[in-house]
Amino acid sequence: MATAFIFPGQGSQTIGMGKDLYNNFKEAKAVFQEVDDALNQSLSRLMFEGDIAELTQTENAQPAIMAVSLAVVRVLEGELGKSVSDLADCVAGHSLGEYSALCAAGALGISDTARLLRARGLAMKEAGDKHPGGMAAILGLDMATVNLITKEASTKTGLCVLANDNCPGQVVISGDLEAINRAVQKASDKGARKALKLPVSGAFHSPLMKSASEKMRSILEGISINRPQIPVVANITAEYEQDPFKIKELLISQVTGSVRWTESVQYMASKGVTDFIECGNGRVLSGLVKRIVPEARAINLSDCAGITEGISIFK
Repeated sequence: MATAFIFPGQGSQTIGMGKDLYNNFKEAKAVFQEVDDALNQSLSRLMFEGDIAELTQTENAQPAIMAVSLAVVRVLEGELGKSVSDLADCVAGHSLGEYSALCAAGALGISDTARLLRARGLAMKEAGDKHPGGMAAILGLDMATVNLITKEASTKTGLCVLANDNCPGQVVISGDLEAINRAVQKASDKGARKALKLPVSGAFHSPLMKSASEKMRSILEGISINRPQIPVVANITAEYEQDPFKIKELLISQVTGSVRWTESVQYMASKGVTDFIECGNGRVLSGLVKRIVPEARAINLSDCAGITEGISIFK
């Protein structure tokens, strides 16, 4: 039996997330304080009692989601008296969650991770303003069919690509608005159970994010990445990665590349992972895991009740 810690991406943010942990565990309070100090902003107050529209802004949502994830990890380590490397065999995260995974595995510090995600959020927002685009979820069609749809919907002046392969029957596409509209219609024509545009501010994980990718390259060049204490499954390769140089390159590529989540979970399962522990707000990844590997155990740790369940698993 092997265990993976997995970390959620954008869209899992809610007002009040992390407050239960903050009020009950000194380790969580220390994480939120470190993130606030790193960003010179009371992000924790926004998370606990702020406005959801402000929290959902990409530059706030990304470090906020990471803060809750790392608070869970630090609380679990404190309660069990063990490190992540003692508790898990590998880590993985969905999009921004890959940064949380790297931080949990010791490749990045919390302050650096918070600043990187703030910069990443701003860079993605700027790229979205510069090259307006959108995303859409296609449900009920296989990957091959959706891939064909994106090719049919793309033109020389408007592209459409696969952005997230979340689980069988759930694929997200990204690109120019006109191409996305064409793809949504084509998906409906081909029998998709649902094909709907998502309320996002840009064409994330597509070539339209090229300027954001370039900005992240310049920022990451000034950041030191340590060798992770345990393997990290990268979104781009869907394989274990531990080389700091390659990890940095993959983080840059991830901005414009596709999140291969289905393959990532299947890869971990092929390595013997049977337990997937989602660290952070929401239960999206736990649900996806159960659809990808139905026999796996997948639980979410995001509050005191979740921590209690997590402790019972490891003791």
